[in-house]
Amino acid sequence: MKVIVTDEVSESGLQLLLDDPRFEIDVCLGLPVEELRRKIAGYDAIITRSGTQVDKALLENAHRLRFIARAGVGIDNVDVDAASQRGIIVVNAPFGNTNSAAEHTMALLLALCRNVTAANASLKGGDWKRAPFTGFELKGKTLGVIGLGKVGGRVALRARAFEMEVLTYDPYISEKRADDHGVRLVSLDDLLRLSDVITVHTPLNEETEGMLGAAQFERMKDGVLIVNCARGGIFDEAATLAALESGQVAGAAFDVWSEEPPKSETLKRLIAHPRMVVTPHLGANTFEAQKNVAVDVCQELIDYLDGRPLSNAVNIPRFDPDLMEHMKPFIGLVGTLGEFISKLAPPNPRKVTFTYNGKLARFDCTPLTVSGLAALLRNCTDQDVNMVNAMLVADEMGIAVEGVRSTETESFSNLITLTLETPTGTRMVAGTLFDDTPKIVKMRNFTTDFQPEEHMLVITYTDRPGLIGKIGTILGEEGINIGNMNLGRQEKAGEAMVVLSTDSPVAQKVVERLTAAVEPLFIKAVHLAGC
Repeated sequence: MKVIVTDEVSESGLQLLLDDPRFEIDVCLGLPVEELRRKIAGYDAIITRSGTQVDKALLENAHRLRFIARAGVGIDNVDVDAASQRGIIVVNAPFGNTNSAAEHTMALLLALCRNVTAANASLKGGDWKRAPFTGFELKGKTLGVIGLGKVGGRVALRARAFEMEVLTYDPYISEKRADDHGVRLVSLDDLLRLSDVITVHTPLNEETEGMLGAAQFERMKDGVLIVNCARGGIFDEAATLAALESGQVAGAAFDVWSEEPPKSETLKRLIAHPRMVVTPHLGANTFEAQKNVAVDVCQELIDYLDGRPLSNAVNIPRFDPDLMEHMKPFIGLVGTLGEFISKLAPPNPRKVTFTYNGKLARFDCTPLTVSGLAALLRNCTDQDVNMVNAMLVADEMGIAVEGVRSTETESFSNLITLTLETPTGTRMVAGTLFDDTPKIVKMRNFTTDFQPEEHMLVITYTDRPGLIGKIGTILGEEGINIGNMNLGRQEKAGEAMVVLSTDSPVAQKVVERLTAAVEPLFIKAVHLAGC
């Protein structure tokens, strides 16, 4: 697997890949955009930090690319939608630098409260002044934490150690999570109104970009302190500058900027403001964090090659890690069902329904649905389809996808059923696991019991004496050995079905011989690549 590294990444972290002979690593730092666009065509994976824009224009040239690894938390320099459209997996390292980011937040806050940077510059300049640098204690102050994720939670813990009261606004957490951190969950308006210090720890997206602007500053306390070690642009920077100049904000400490390096006049004025403590995006810039994030993304690449679940893929639905090993066999089952039904169904599917019965239905089955959908659609389009882009491809093709769960089941502890609707009819196939081995137990209204194999032949016909013998004779004359055979029928002399596994493919000329001899209602030779 060819991997290009385009930003500074810890060499000790990369060692995992350097020691693995399956990887060929090229470190190419500081490439001009046009050169990188030319070069990317030869690589299967890219490892980057924030210095490389993995945008749509780059991805249009990345014909082999299957994996984007962002060695850090944020992914705002990666066009995830464009990557997903092409079936490219995007991973990040959301936990490797959380401690560093939390500690840097506290470092900036303490430097701001105690005028460390200004006092340092004054003393180094030869002055001995104390009165101008009188500061604030954190004890007894109220800290408002916007976003109680991994970093926000650590900041809250450290703030409580300084005897601060901590409020949090996070619409995606439960009250229990806030209670577990010893903080009070409040609305954004209440947080703005009650906090002496406000710090943000959210991703940058459509919801959070500019979320703290002029209107929000008006609702804050006079003399509030603000901190941003998350992402540039969460605070509206022009509004922040105006609030500093008016005195509404007594001081600010920023590590991140909407433009890095900053070039606009607004940013230059904001950075130069005397009540700003600033650093050049150093939140994750510790030796420990750089090694951790590099190790994390390299391990994801190894897991990808080994077929193991990915822990930090941002565009693949996934189970809770504790359930992954238990659910892994069902991913194989639903993939087999998806591939099998796609070979039997009429063209132009318009809806596919995934039904989960039994114990399995107690869990989130979305990753199973996506896996089965990807296996089904690979035979419906010439586009590469995988778990990343399966839902997007289905939407583009006008195929509705539905998932149904029920803990009730008649005969099996777990059952997965795929129903495919087309303009000319419906196909249904159901399967379960026996000792982790996939078995198909129902097709349409026929009860079956067979293990899917690479080469199969499915025939439905009007039941009459001698037909099974004719089928066996023709296959024998063509040199095709039958491995297994499963028979099913609804009533005597009614419609019957036979499913055969064969040791070799059944060619079209053999299908034509069988059609002439048996006069089947349906006949199809099936090749299951997944088996």
